[in-house]
Amino acid sequence: MAFLKAFRCCLSAACVAFALCLSGAAGAADLPAFLDAVPVAEMVPGADAYGAMRSDVPVVPALKDGETVGWVFLTSDFVSTTGYSGKPIHTLVGIDSEAVLTGVRLVKHSEPIVLIGIPEKKIRAVIAEYVGLDLKAEAAAGGSAHDLDIISGATVTIMIIDDSIVRGGLKVARMLGLGGLAEPLAATGPKRVIDEQLRETRDWMALTGDGSVRRLSLDVGQINEAFAAQGDATAIARPEHGPDTDNYVDMYLALADVPAIGLSLLGEAEYANLRARLKEGEHAILVMGRGRYSFKGSGYVRGGIFDRIQLIQGDISVRFRDRQHQRVREIATDGAPAFTEADLFIIPAGSGFDPASEFRLQLLVQRAIGAIDKVFLTFDLGYRLPARYLKSEPVASTAAAPGVPAASAAGDERAATQKLWLRIWEARKIDILILAGAVALLSAVFFFQMQVTRHERFTFWFRIVFLVFTLVWLGWIQNAQLSVVNVLAFFSSLTSEFSWNAFLLDPLVFLLWFSVAAALLFWGRGAYCGWLCPFGALQELTNRLAKLARIPQIEVPWGLHERLWPLKYMIFLALFGLSLYSLDVAEHYAEVEPFKTAIILKFQRAWPYVTFVVVLLGAGLFIERFYCRYLCPLGAALAIPARLRMFDWLKRYRECGNPCQRCAKECMVQAIHPEGNINPNECLNCLHCQVLYQHDQKCPVCIKKLARRQRFEAQTGISGPDGNTARDVLAPAE
Repeated sequence: MAFLKAFRCCLSAACVAFALCLSGAAGAADLPAFLDAVPVAEMVPGADAYGAMRSDVPVVPALKDGETVGWVFLTSDFVSTTGYSGKPIHTLVGIDSEAVLTGVRLVKHSEPIVLIGIPEKKIRAVIAEYVGLDLKAEAAAGGSAHDLDIISGATVTIMIIDDSIVRGGLKVARMLGLGGLAEPLAATGPKRVIDEQLRETRDWMALTGDGSVRRLSLDVGQINEAFAAQGDATAIARPEHGPDTDNYVDMYLALADVPAIGLSLLGEAEYANLRARLKEGEHAILVMGRGRYSFKGSGYVRGGIFDRIQLIQGDISVRFRDRQHQRVREIATDGAPAFTEADLFIIPAGSGFDPASEFRLQLLVQRAIGAIDKVFLTFDLGYRLPARYLKSEPVASTAAAPGVPAASAAGDERAATQKLWLRIWEARKIDILILAGAVALLSAVFFFQMQVTRHERFTFWFRIVFLVFTLVWLGWIQNAQLSVVNVLAFFSSLTSEFSWNAFLLDPLVFLLWFSVAAALLFWGRGAYCGWLCPFGALQELTNRLAKLARIPQIEVPWGLHERLWPLKYMIFLALFGLSLYSLDVAEHYAEVEPFKTAIILKFQRAWPYVTFVVVLLGAGLFIERFYCRYLCPLGAALAIPARLRMFDWLKRYRECGNPCQRCAKECMVQAIHPEGNINPNECLNCLHCQVLYQHDQKCPVCIKKLARRQRFEAQTGISGPDGNTARDVLAPAE
């Protein structure tokens, strides 16, 4: 029975921890729910009420005196708006009868760079500029008739919002017949498809000559002229240096899944690998480049999205993630030039891409104008597959009822979301293995702590190295910093549905919460707070440097120290109470956590946030782990369930606290009471007390034991385990 009870506790805590990393997953988009918080006049000026949502198309009429003067829709109902977070970015859009946008508002998102870094008002300011956008002009220009205003640090997020507003608006305008726009007529003649039987290989000159491979080439002079024409003074003042004729970007594009093209460019073996990877309905493009500017950049390494290129065809656009990417070692066709980068990108089956129709690859060129600020331009590389690679195929009449495309897209979105986390885990398997290995190593140290802590120097340096790993790799590189927001979101989600797929989208955070669940039952909160928290590691390492610099350390009087402990619990309870009223409000006040500024954004934030962190770290130079001791709401949230722990691993002597105070004096967070008891709510499991527990030169109990053993050996002449007698050991002193 005891075992079953313990097992149930373990299982419950694990399930809780799994769900902690869920940040309030949204279900299907609910247009009426979003409308409740947005005045109709903001979406369609002059309107005084919303009408009933149409049954065939998910749009709501905006009414003035009972007459329809515009329409309001949610972009995520019509196009894919999945961002960095793996969740949709919901934007409300108003549109009038002439297909002109009358109002735009970002209503819900989970983008980390906006939630914890870039002020949302900057995003809203950019979105507000879409008011007045004429979708008739966008339809004529394929969605590129407007200038894209990008915020540095949120490139992909802005591009996704831009795409959803323009292409979602075009879909709505065509479905409702606004501004004279209409949906394309269904094909009635033979359908053009790739001729899989044509497998003739050709050389580079032939491929480029007939358009099988298309090229975009810009030299330094042309790129400087383009930025000059844009008119941004800061960008003009920072021109690209070097001869005007130097290559800036020389990019080539080909549809690589076409047998004749793929075999020519990739060779038989690589083409066979590509076809084996492609699933039904998928296609692949090959992008090759040379010159100063990379079409890939390095943003995909951190965020998993290639933010410099996107494929556009009609009303659809495709952005590529790292899981859809594969490097090409060499171009196999004769006469091909040497490229600095060549990469395959998979076009997913549900995107609506038609290889027989014209499309373009849009390249985003950026120029730094400050430490983090950039200016952007876009250039298009058009592509149409030559007719020789196509064949005719009869097409059945498939007239779709109005609204079916949107429903089909919604189904594709749900299916993609269900499979998304599996692809993310596969793409990040190296990171997962590194973290799993680190957690396993730390667990082994805890299980065999008495053997490890016999060696004081090894224990010290192991801890320093592990903290550096936690700060640099886990925190600054992977951004895997847990937050009290996760805890608040979990409690909030208890009153609504949540998707297991959603919280599996971040594998490192998921593994950390799993580790926290196990650690709470075995060791308490100290396993995470003392070893795996990046900000905690930053505090401890900076304090170590302070000690090396001989900065005096302040020992807080026990009476005051004991009364400051409850502060973090009061902060957590206040945030928890706010979350019951509004999770958004609680998340705002959760800025009491410095994790976002110091770890996620690496101090690249507005000065008040940076000043707050500097003050906390400054206090930590004098009082070790100052923030952890008194202010951390996450530590408080973890300490409460940690009372369920089933084992007491830290060894104590009867003499601890009476009379010996050695461990209490040296505990870095003063978690040991004067009477010798260790407070598990405050202990960070640094294991220093266990080093002292076995130290025959610092622990009075061990010193007495050693003295007795030495006297016994000196009297009897019996040698110790090292082969020397106590008399031999003491002989030099005598």
